[in-house]
Amino acid sequence: MLEAQNVSLQYGKRVLFDEVNIKFHGDNCYGVIGANGAGKSTFLKILTGEISPNTGSVSLEPGKRMAVLKQNHFEFDEVTALNTVMMGHKTLWEIIQEKDAIYAKPDFSDADGMRASELEAEFAEMDGWNAESDAASLLSGLGIEEADHYRPLKDLSGNQKVRVLLAQALFGNPDVLILDEPTNDLDLKTIGWLEDFLLDFRNTVIVVSHDRHFLDTVCTNIVDIDFGKLNAYTGNYSFWYESSQLALKQRSSSNKKAEAKKKELQEFIQRFSANASKSKQATSRKKLLEKINIDDIKPSSRRYPAIIFNQIRDAGNQILEVEALEASRNGKTLFKDLNFTVNKGDKIAFLSKNGVLISTLFKILMGEAKADSGDFKLGQTITTAYLPNDNKEFFETKDSLIEWLKPFSPGENDDVYIRGFLGKMLFTGEESLKSANVLSGGEKVRCMLSKMMLAQGNLLILDEPTNHLDLESIQALNNSLRDFDGTILFTSHDHTFTQTVANRIIEIGENGNIDKQLTYDEYISNERVIEQRANLYEGVEA
Repeated sequence: MLEAQNVSLQYGKRVLFDEVNIKFHGDNCYGVIGANGAGKSTFLKILTGEISPNTGSVSLEPGKRMAVLKQNHFEFDEVTALNTVMMGHKTLWEIIQEKDAIYAKPDFSDADGMRASELEAEFAEMDGWNAESDAASLLSGLGIEEADHYRPLKDLSGNQKVRVLLAQALFGNPDVLILDEPTNDLDLKTIGWLEDFLLDFRNTVIVVSHDRHFLDTVCTNIVDIDFGKLNAYTGNYSFWYESSQLALKQRSSSNKKAEAKKKELQEFIQRFSANASKSKQATSRKKLLEKINIDDIKPSSRRYPAIIFNQIRDAGNQILEVEALEASRNGKTLFKDLNFTVNKGDKIAFLSKNGVLISTLFKILMGEAKADSGDFKLGQTITTAYLPNDNKEFFETKDSLIEWLKPFSPGENDDVYIRGFLGKMLFTGEESLKSANVLSGGEKVRCMLSKMMLAQGNLLILDEPTNHLDLESIQALNNSLRDFDGTILFTSHDHTFTQTVANRIIEIGENGNIDKQLTYDEYISNERVIEQRANLYEGVEA
């Protein structure tokens, strides 16, 4: 068991945590959530001892071992991948090092023999003889080729390093496993492998992630950081979100009797439990929803931005025609002979192993880049609104947010109107006077979404829109695009976002493209599509 007792942390006048008391224990996976700046990663650092609280303490049950996903990607640069993984079990690694040092002695004494015998017993007790094969199995599961197991980390790519450090955290069956954004830089297949690993993991997991699909799959509990306090709830992220929204709606229904509210909550729990029983979790330890106490369901005080896309006019039937389009960058062909027609109401998720490919396609469609050959044609009634992946050039100014947003408003643009608009995006009071060049990544994306909303486009083009956003903004954007009546072209690594928004998938590779009128889950599980996807990248260097 890992316990935080009366933990408080304050930076200047800002209180991050105030007298926090919480226990993490048993066969549970805790998803830690909270708005940007709430202190999710900071709290994990307090749990691991990397940061000391102003008051209070953290205690790990004696004899238990904690493992942490390291964030320093250069710490093990001179160490091979395999050894880096085994170093995750510090005690076992120290035994291996001492044992090897004794056996390497030219003048092996009786005392050395006695010590070696003791070490061998400890080594065997920790299942040391399987350590190397277990480490190799973790690396392979996370997509590290066997040839790379013996290379130093400095010779691996950034994505490979992340996977090695993740394998290090998972190694040796730790009693408490702490993971901060473990799905970053992982592809769909590897995330699936990690989900399966954690579903079978029989100890305590504490995880911070912006990936709602991942949180829904692996979490038994949600820990919500709000106003300096931590509140733990049974269930996954979707259960927490939907139940808290229902409780919030009920709180505003003052005319509804308590018994009616209780019945509504009971029906919600039963409905959600039935759906959860069909999920990946049903084959694992994570069947807890039936045990939920109605009194545990409380409205969240979390603020969600009001993201609302209105169309200046309805689109006609001609949206977009792409014919024989070809593009290359730095002498390398990104795509060729690309043909597709966008129909009214399409919400198309574009997939590719090469993110630059899709970004380039979107820039071409927006007139910000030129194709090598081919053509495209937008319908006469089409008005576009675009969210680029890289927004740096938009924020190289010291203008206040009010002045920044004004030029993008085709209609009203007085201060009161713009202030109200910024307020919907959670820039209230003095925050609307902030300089554009000091915004965080998430704040910049919210400003860009404001710019999109003002354009009132009937064709929305979004390049990785969930990057840098917190869960609240992702949820609000997800709901808005799901309900949008116009046409959408987008790309995203967010599984839930793609599944709930897209009604059509176009995947583009160097060997062609696939175009299917399917949802994302249908697309990735369709056996025929799986074969086609393999051919899409066959012979292409990863």
